Amino acid sequence: MKETAWQAGRDGKSGPAAAAERPCLAHRRQEAHKGDFGKVFILAGSRGFTGAPCMAARAAVRGGAGLVTVGTPEEVYPIVAAKCCDEAMVWPVPDSYKILLEKAESADVLLIGPGLGQAARAENWVLGLLSDITCPIVLDADGLNILSRHIDVLDKRSAPTVLTPHEGEFARLSGCVLPIGDRLSAARDFAGGHPCTLVLKGHRTVTAYPDGRCRVNTTGNPGMARGGSGDALAGLMAALLAQGEDVSTAVWLHGRAGDLAAAEKGERGMTVGDLIEAIPYAMKECEEE
Repeated sequence: MKETAWQAGRDGKSGPAAAAERPCLAHRRQEAHKGDFGKVFILAGSRGFTGAPCMAARAAVRGGAGLVTVGTPEEVYPIVAAKCCDEAMVWPVPDSYKILLEKAESADVLLIGPGLGQAARAENWVLGLLSDITCPIVLDADGLNILSRHIDVLDKRSAPTVLTPHEGEFARLSGCVLPIGDRLSAARDFAGGHPCTLVLKGHRTVTAYPDGRCRVNTTGNPGMARGGSGDALAGLMAALLAQGEDVSTAVWLHGRAGDLAAAEKGERGMTVGDLIEAIPYAMKECEEE
């Protein structure tokens, strides 16, 4: 996995926010193999929330990750395994945290949280992996809600961490009052005060880096305002980070895929599945000539 994209979020000088521009994706080498495109491990799902890990996994696969594994609690493993696309592997997480840690350590990027729940077991998993894993982690959904009660764990973490909250989750993380008056300043202040990259989702999603730089996204539409869209973003982001791309690239492509889906199906009738299926077309638009 390339260092440059992560380094871009840690170095440089603070400055005003810039509009996110269409990214440029390099063509793959003819001799490339799956190991060149990263291993993504997704810890997600719980009883009653078996769609979230599947949405995230499908987006990670469409995002080009070399290997995608979904770790999900044993009690919902049969459901998640049946629902997930064939291209992603599904692994029942045992009670042993040591075994979970060993599995997670084999990945290049972790995505933690979609549909995971906030029970004591899930909390132990989230806090343990944040403390013990040295590869990049994307934290979403229930992972964020758990972190909001233990923000000191984030402050102690030295490895790259990306948080992807909507405004309600961000309020729990930061203690701010809703509605957020100045999304840009709020995101920038949080990312600067904690060792993380913050993706504050919503209209004109803000990506704030720890060095003070921000990107404001220009793609996306109201048809994406539905359950599962955030899971798709998190999965796509993990896949692209595993390939050495930047956080804002994932945000832009997620929005562009939503725009392509809306153009075909309309904003009211489009689904998150339509968005995920449009990801390859959005990426194809961005490939180098």
